[in-house]
Amino acid sequence: MKVQLLNYTPNPEVMVAQAARLCYSAKTIARIKETVTEQRPDKMIKKIIKLGHYSVLEHVSFTFGIEDISRVTSHQLVRHRIASYSQKSQRYVKAGEKENFIIPKSIQNNKDAAVKFMELFTESLSFYQEMLLQGITAEDARYILPQAMTTSIIFTANARELIHFFRMRCCNRAQWEIRELAISMLKLVKEVAPNIFQDSGPACLIGPCPEGEMTCGKPWSKAGASFN
Repeated sequence: MKVQLLNYTPNPEVMVAQAARLCYSAKTIARIKETVTEQRPDKMIKKIIKLGHYSVLEHVSFTFGIEDISRVTSHQLVRHRIASYSQKSQRYVKAGEKENFIIPKSIQNNKDAAVKFMELFTESLSFYQEMLLQGITAEDARYILPQAMTTSIIFTANARELIHFFRMRCCNRAQWEIRELAISMLKLVKEVAPNIFQDSGPACLIGPCPEGEMTCGKPWSKAGASFN
């Protein structure tokens, strides 16, 4: 898995602080911009997040380049609707005779299952190539391709949606691959907007676990939240 922060709103925390200040000030936008730029935005950001004034977080966005994740995980990712996606097309980009794939550790650790997994993956790719040679279009031949095949996707979301995404997908109960993706993304945005994402992570970081009877029973702590 390879995750990059390709782009983001310049000075995201200043932008959020300006938007928040406007809501509570009689000053002109120009004056608010000067004031916020002169001062550190930390205090304002912490205050609006504590108050639940999340709408101002929608003014800043972050774009990620994500490679070598399975189609299983990309299908989960695009379920987050308030975001934009561009994914490598299996309709126009033909699969090669050898493709990268994701094999879960539970299968790797089972020798018989791992062998069978590899055999079926190789067989499906071989049949895919055979269909192409027979004149079947890539958009139809792709129906045989496994979900384990890796894909690439560019993902853009605003800060409010990302916080929601991290609440769901950093959770110990999230599927392991998208959890690894979410944690990698969280580490990247914390580098450029530490105050906005200070308490980002699973829901138990800021309150009780919402999973009810399904809870893992291992909440993060604010003092030393672990990504392990």
